[in-house]
Order: sequence, then structure tokens, then C-alpha cells
Amino acid sequence: MSFLGKVRKKALVSNSRIVLPEAHDERVMRATAEILKEKLARPILIGSAEKIALDAKAYEISIEGATIVDPENFEKMDAYATKLAEIRSKKGMTFEQAKAKLMSDKDFLGAMLVKMGDAEGMVSGATAPTANVLRAGIQVIGTRPGVKTVSSVFVMELTQKKDLFGSILLFGDCSVIPKPTSEQLADIATSAAETAITIAGINPRVALMTFSTKGSAHHECVDLVKDAGKILRERKVSFRFDDELQADAALVKSVGEVKAPLSDVSGNANVLIFPTLSAGNIGYKLVQRLAGANAYGPIIQGLNAPINDLSRGCSIDDITVLVAITSAQACTTCTIAAQD
Repeated sequence: MSFLGKVRKKALVSNSRIVLPEAHDERVMRATAEILKEKLARPILIGSAEKIALDAKAYEISIEGATIVDPENFEKMDAYATKLAEIRSKKGMTFEQAKAKLMSDKDFLGAMLVKMGDAEGMVSGATAPTANVLRAGIQVIGTRPGVKTVSSVFVMELTQKKDLFGSILLFGDCSVIPKPTSEQLADIATSAAETAITIAGINPRVALMTFSTKGSAHHECVDLVKDAGKILRERKVSFRFDDELQADAALVKSVGEVKAPLSDVSGNANVLIFPTLSAGNIGYKLVQRLAGANAYGPIIQGLNAPINDLSRGCSIDDITVLVAITSAQACTTCTIAAQD
């Protein structure tokens, strides 16, 4: 089964309530109609009920079944503002400031819907900057217990050379942390391994990559990646991993056998952790554009509930897929069976 097939199957079981704060955007509205048709989630739109109804009519689509939260007429607004002021009290936020924030910032209102248990997840970013979406997630939802680092992965579904590399690879971090520390790299690897199992349905074999393989070069950048490996060993993580691997040593069996013959994942890695955001972002786009791979994401990791960010150049299909992924992330009663 394809990656999307697995995700859609899990989303159907999950039937989660997913907030789409950008109901003013035509792509989001059309995606909502598709999500309802495919039963991938129960969408919650934020905006004027009258305007949303008029837009649906103009676009000749049906959004029957979607919940609409109008900030101007939301009966829980005061309770939400009270809770947000409590969450941000250390920063000096008052009830009045919290209410104004929720009235004016749909990402924060969407995140509060998740925080208050009225939704299971949120997808935004079609018109909002990534920083705003992440800020709402971090400040309102917070990180999962025991997790310090919010990061991301892309699921790369290969269309070529699947016999050599498998059909699914995970790339991280490609959109959140520009220059991760060793501890953050270890956190990214741990979160990515979990995403590999729960969302991609693969057994993770994690490679922490750099420009050196097992002492072939010496530099502080290499040391940073090696230190991340030490941290993972100290944590005694349950997934297979190795550090200080070049990309070819991580992916190509014949190269891995020469450069890192004692490695548990060399030549067979399926979760690639890049040393910087620049490397990760460039890497996934090269594979997407030059190798024709399908890139799904970014999938945000580390938050206490699933909140995912869209590109402002996203398509209707991009939105639909990310909602399905978010709904799958929210599912606590089903897990995609991991496969090698």
C-alpha cells in the first residue's frame, strides 16, 4: 500500500476534528469539501459563518458537515481567553490581551480549540507565515512530556530506484531549526524514528549525516553530529541508528560496506537526519525535483498535539493530504504496522 493509502486508512479510523483557520482562502475551502467527501477528518473552519456560506455557494462546493467557529460570536471566547491568559501569565498576558489575541489571530484561536479539547489537530500556513503557526503551537499547545525540541520531517515517497532505497525515506529537520545543537539533533532523530513507525509505517534505521564517515574528516561540524550519537547511546533508544555517515554511506549498500562496515544502518538507512536546516531543505527539494519523489510535509514533531504547517504556495491536494496526515497523527487507537 502506498504512503497516502496508509495515511488515508488511518485518517478514516481516526475521524479527528481538524481546525483549518484560513477559511478565507479558496484553496482551504475547496480542500474542506474534498476532506468531507473522503471522510478524512471533521473540519472546523474559523471565520464569519455568513461569509463562509457565501463563498461555498460562489465556489459551487458543499461544506455540509463542517463546523464553523466565528470569533465574533463564539460562546466560549471568554473561557478561552481566561485559559490563554493563564498559559501566558508568566509573560504578563492579561485577560483583555488574551481575548484581543484570540479575536485577531486565527492561528492562536485554532490552537486554543485544540488545547481546550474541542479539536484534535490544526493545519494552517496557506496564508500565514510558518513562524506564526509554530508560535501558536509552541505557546498554546507546548511540547510533549519529555520532549524539548520541536522539529519537522518530510516523508519522501520515491518513484525511482525503489528496489535500491525502498519506497519511503524520512528527511529531517527541513523547516524548523536552522542550526541544531547535538542535543537537538538527538531529539530530532528520536521524533523522526517515532514518526517513521506511527505515520510512515516503516521500521526506522536512522542515519545522522555529515560530510565525514567514521573519521574520514575532522571538523567541529563532524564533532557535533558525533556528539548527537553519543547522546542517543546514553539515552539507550530502542531504534537502530548510527552517526557520522556521509549520504552515500548511509544509503548505498556497497559504499556502506566499505566506509562503515561495522555500522548497524549503513547502506540501509531510511531516516536521514541532516546536520543543518539548510542541508535538509536543500536535500529534500533536490530529491523531489531531480528524482521526481513525492514530498509530504513538513510534518511537525514534538508538540503535545498535532499542528502542521502548509507552504503558502500549497495546492488544494497539499492541504487535503496534510489534513489526512494530521488526522492520522491525532489517532491514539490505531497504528500503521511498521514494515522493513
